[in-house]
Amino acid sequence: MKIQYSIQLLFFFVAFITKTTQGQVDINYQMPPKAIADLADAPLTPAVMLSPNGTTMLIMERPSMPSIEEVAQEELRLAGTRINPRTNGTSRTGYFTSITIKSITTGQETTVTGLPKQAKVENLSWSPDGSKIAFTHTADNGIELWTANLKTAIAKRLTEAIINDAVTNNAYTWLADNKTIICNVILTERQAPPIPSAVPKGPVVQINDGITAPVRTYQDLLKNKYDEALFSYYSTARLLRIDTETAKATPFGLEGIIKSFSASPDGNYLLIYTVHPPFSYIVPYTRFPYSVDIYDKTGKLVRNLAKIPLTESIPIGFNAVPVGARNFMWRADHPANLYWVEALDDGDPKKEVALRDQLFSLEAPFTGTPQKEIAFQLRYAGITWGDDNLAIAYENWWQSRQVITSSWQPKNSASGKVKIFDRSSEDSYNSPGAFELEANLYGRYVLKRGGSPNLLYLVGQGASSEGNRPFIDEFDLNTKSSKRLWRSEAPYYEIPIDLLDMQNGVVLTRRESNTEPPNFFIRNLMQQTEKQITDFPNPYESLKGVKKEIIRYQRSDSIELTGTLYLPANYDKTRDGRLPVFMWAYPREFKSKDAAGQVNDSPYEFIRLGWGTPIYWVTRGYAVFDDFSMPIVGEGDEEPNETFIEQLRDGAASAIDKLVEMGVADRARIGVGGHSYGAFMTANLLAHTDLFAAGIARSGAYNRTLTPFGFQAEERTYWQAPEIYHKMSPFNYSDSLKTPLLLIHGEADNNPGTFPMQSERFYTALKGHGATVRLVLLPHESHGYRARESVMHQLWEMDSWLEKYVKNKGIERP
Repeated sequence: MKIQYSIQLLFFFVAFITKTTQGQVDINYQMPPKAIADLADAPLTPAVMLSPNGTTMLIMERPSMPSIEEVAQEELRLAGTRINPRTNGTSRTGYFTSITIKSITTGQETTVTGLPKQAKVENLSWSPDGSKIAFTHTADNGIELWTANLKTAIAKRLTEAIINDAVTNNAYTWLADNKTIICNVILTERQAPPIPSAVPKGPVVQINDGITAPVRTYQDLLKNKYDEALFSYYSTARLLRIDTETAKATPFGLEGIIKSFSASPDGNYLLIYTVHPPFSYIVPYTRFPYSVDIYDKTGKLVRNLAKIPLTESIPIGFNAVPVGARNFMWRADHPANLYWVEALDDGDPKKEVALRDQLFSLEAPFTGTPQKEIAFQLRYAGITWGDDNLAIAYENWWQSRQVITSSWQPKNSASGKVKIFDRSSEDSYNSPGAFELEANLYGRYVLKRGGSPNLLYLVGQGASSEGNRPFIDEFDLNTKSSKRLWRSEAPYYEIPIDLLDMQNGVVLTRRESNTEPPNFFIRNLMQQTEKQITDFPNPYESLKGVKKEIIRYQRSDSIELTGTLYLPANYDKTRDGRLPVFMWAYPREFKSKDAAGQVNDSPYEFIRLGWGTPIYWVTRGYAVFDDFSMPIVGEGDEEPNETFIEQLRDGAASAIDKLVEMGVADRARIGVGGHSYGAFMTANLLAHTDLFAAGIARSGAYNRTLTPFGFQAEERTYWQAPEIYHKMSPFNYSDSLKTPLLLIHGEADNNPGTFPMQSERFYTALKGHGATVRLVLLPHESHGYRARESVMHQLWEMDSWLEKYVKNKGIERP
């Protein structure tokens, strides 16, 4: 039976499509068609978390979308963070509602009992030996700390609602004894929060005495002294020691704005970052002044490592870093040994120097002089520890996309590094993968060794012209060669999760296909056997029969492009003819044409639906062309954005030509959309081409002069490249944009650069020039939308727009 395209719209859509001079529409939250709503309401697949020794799996149920009532709870937007004053934690967090303990070897499942009736489980972690778990529960009046023993599977509360999770990177940390937790708590003696004065004492004044201080566009910054007082009130905390067996609490002693704290592997010391005034009104709290200190486990100060000043003046550039020490961390393979790096180029990527960063270390009892370790030619990017004889060091450079991976001997740093890989971060086809890790006796993760000290394991996504095919390799440090042990095979997409027992070839994987949802398997590589250990159901039964295919085509400059095409169930090209098409993309910058043409998807991945996916419209009779390639390439000295508009136009035209050539697309009925930078792309396509019947732009930025110190991958400022900022801003072409455009934006968008004002000003400019445009502002929503009412309404808006301006637009052009 030929697919029918309904042209009868719901009665309330009459106001939507009727021409009017009114600027506002009085409308309540709406629901999309049932086929879309049912998919959006489908239950989420549980989350999974493995124990350090790989013998146990936690299966955690996730709730459906929160209500607008929950999302609309009061929040304080202070210093680049968002705080729920009722709970003294961050707002807009996700949580779990139940926990099941599953033995990987026996398959036995035990549900954790004793949880609150309406559990909101967050911050879940294993004890170092994997015998216990700890987590927080967000109650109506605050955040509580809980624990559960795996043997009993009974949860018990350790504290009242006193946990302070406003700004710290972690609400608590385990010590090495597997029973003690250090947690961050509210000051019990604090009074009521500050109240703003109705009468100001004076103006807000900011001053700069000739210091160059370029910063990108941040949201939710402090604005005045009252904001400063609120920020201090909710972020100030003290540390508390908790015995998880007796629930006995002992004061740790330290109090302040605790940005981060972590225990040494042996549990005898704590590394603590505390934020101090003066605060800033142009950068978030992560760049406020802070101290880095070592305390012993009783709360006694051992040593101050650094006092980092306010960093408002970091040089411009993606490899720019602050002057002085940074990235203090514990060595995973030592009881108590700290390491950090310091810039040798004053943090300025424009300076020409032979070495960029220097690594330092300092071992307990932390009374000596920090030791110089290895230096880095590029910018330091991390270390994976093994033991005194082996560690892996990483460094990279954004402008060239160069990534270097090296091995070195921590006990003999003077011998220097030995280069293992030197590659481009853009080159997915030649990515060697990541070194596999395993938990040591401290519960910290170190390099997993093979049958001899020189053998390591690599796990990667396996990007190839066939699509992603994840793999497991054995890597020989002596020969720098890899031996393939296993690779995902069609018709499945299978990802290695943990190498459980490589002596016997036993690994844990997660497998899926177009029609089978992700589930976990025990695979024996030697015996070539497999055993499924979870049975998560398919939440999208109504998508059965939908065809998914990776389409390959070329841009006019011969760059290879791809996109994922979804066709309606039971669609027959001969019988049903050409379809309306909904295209969705997100541009990405490249320095290499070869890398820009690489495939980074799999034809065998399960069809997943998030709140913002365009795939919903395959149920409405559309062909959906998702994530079609939109590379913006600038090789050599040329910056990608020099020809941004031309490359957008070429990429879109090539994609449409391919779909039309296939006999799938009706050229007259093609819509395009995107979110964030994809919205920016959409507006530019409509401003500079007539390829599309309509566009949908969600949470985008349209005037680049409002992000003058760089945006996305653009490092140059507006004053260095004014013509680029002008040409790339669709706002400047509002007089020529005549294709119908739907603008949707979260009213509380906190993403740098995508202020809601971007959509509001763009709408005003388009309206002023007679464009067909609709602006939808979703109350209380941020850059991504969370409330069920908001998600359903934006789906209704998008469906209504596509039905009116794409599906029912007319007949195919010659």
